[in-house]
Amino acid sequence: MTVSEIRGRHRRDVASLEHAVFFYDGDEQFVRDVVGHVRGGLEADDAVVVALPERHLSLVHDALGDDARAVVLQDVRRLGLNPARLVPALQKFVEDRPGRRVRAVAEALWPDRPADERAAYLQHDALTNLAFADRPVSVLCPYDTRLLDADGLADARAVHPLVVEDGTPVANASFGDPLKLAEAVLGPLLDGPDESETLVFRPPHGPRAVRRAVAEHATQAGMTPDRVTDFCLAVHEVALNTVVHTDGPGILSLWHTDDRVVAEIQDSGYVDDPLVGRHPPGPSDGRGYGLYLTHHLCDLVRLHSTRDGGTTVRMTMYLDGLHR
Repeated sequence: MTVSEIRGRHRRDVASLEHAVFFYDGDEQFVRDVVGHVRGGLEADDAVVVALPERHLSLVHDALGDDARAVVLQDVRRLGLNPARLVPALQKFVEDRPGRRVRAVAEALWPDRPADERAAYLQHDALTNLAFADRPVSVLCPYDTRLLDADGLADARAVHPLVVEDGTPVANASFGDPLKLAEAVLGPLLDGPDESETLVFRPPHGPRAVRRAVAEHATQAGMTPDRVTDFCLAVHEVALNTVVHTDGPGILSLWHTDDRVVAEIQDSGYVDDPLVGRHPPGPSDGRGYGLYLTHHLCDLVRLHSTRDGGTTVRMTMYLDGLHR
């Protein structure tokens, strides 16, 4: 059995997730196994989607030849700069193709990706196990071993129920509880800088004050006007969640660096849905839409919530969008 025959133990009409990690250390190995996985899906009449950084996307496109026309190829930097966008994107792909198994390849680590984005991607990979547990989806996740230290390699292995060894996907003895893994990968957020700007806000006018403070800070930091508008809307949605769903005040913290602005909101609430903001909301959904919108407007969103410590939502926006 090869990687293109990923876990043939299931009947193809049974909804079940197959989620495998594939470690590689060179282009030849990467292209061989990814293309094998894709062609195996095409032979089985799976709907196939491949989301990779641009250079790898080009290599796979060229290696597929005419078969590339049957595959949806996407630039993962645009699709999943914020890794939280990847679950709803794949959910929509699945829902748009009822009755067919979906085969996906997703690689969202690249050499210059910052540490906080890497942690968010590993969290996404862990949550994939919850989001698609009962869906007819096969996901192959390539990881370049040259970009990971020992801890990073262990984390990448731990969040996948299958691991590809010598071209064969096998059960991964290191895999654990997906929810606990997602929490462990993210962990508590480090404190912001001491010089951050802070604002305590309350209903009914708190969200408006938050929006005004974000606009002023982001503009002074040099963010382009269209991105200031998006950022204000994103942070406003989180502030609304605070005043609607908690009894206490919220705390807004703002800071910036040479390339980004960060807005963080802390409150006393507790988020009990690990996939909040990653479900594509329906027209009648009353909860979760605000964080879904925030994930799609911001370049990175990190959320940490405990029953006794409250909730922190940290939102990052790059100044000029060059990282999109």
